[in-house]
Amino acid sequence: MVQHFRPAIVLIVLMTLLTGVLYPFAITGFANVVFPHRAGGSMILRDGNVIGSALIGQNFTSDKYFHGRPSATNTPDPNDPTKNVDAPYNAANSGASNYGATSQALIDRVKADVESWHKAGIAGPIPADAVTTSASGLDPDISPANALLQVARVAKARNLPEDKVRAVVTAAIEGRALGVIGEPRVNVLELNLALDALPAT
Repeated sequence: MVQHFRPAIVLIVLMTLLTGVLYPFAITGFANVVFPHRAGGSMILRDGNVIGSALIGQNFTSDKYFHGRPSATNTPDPNDPTKNVDAPYNAANSGASNYGATSQALIDRVKADVESWHKAGIAGPIPADAVTTSASGLDPDISPANALLQVARVAKARNLPEDKVRAVVTAAIEGRALGVIGEPRVNVLELNLALDALPAT
């Protein structure tokens, strides 16, 4: 009996060490040497302090800043733990709303978001990412079309020429990975930092 268990136990211990300890340490060490910024979480620094990650969106609400796409993340209600309240870009509770395409709640929310864009003076079609949430609720990027729609609002709030703000957006557009993967995008946090770095007028 022992001769049957011994190989199985040895194999379990060996594979645990190889795949659970040695392999993760080797890959982590390799990543830290070759891609230190990405391996460290793609942290963004300002004045030597970490202010966020390029991989996780933040909830900008001021008119002076570009806004990310809607986020469906939530958190337990502090007054009633059996209920949840909206907490946009809550990285501790990443997830989507899980509403189906025929959900009336989803339809009503999207219609309300489109209407708010129209009330803000935006005519015509609204980019999909301006009114829909991502699967994670933490998407740090928006489409160039979404960013360009916000130029007038941001320029007015900052008392800047629209052309100057539009140039910042254009400079912040990232192309497809390897030229073919994904879609062009704008990282909202990096875009807003570029705005803050503009000389005062």
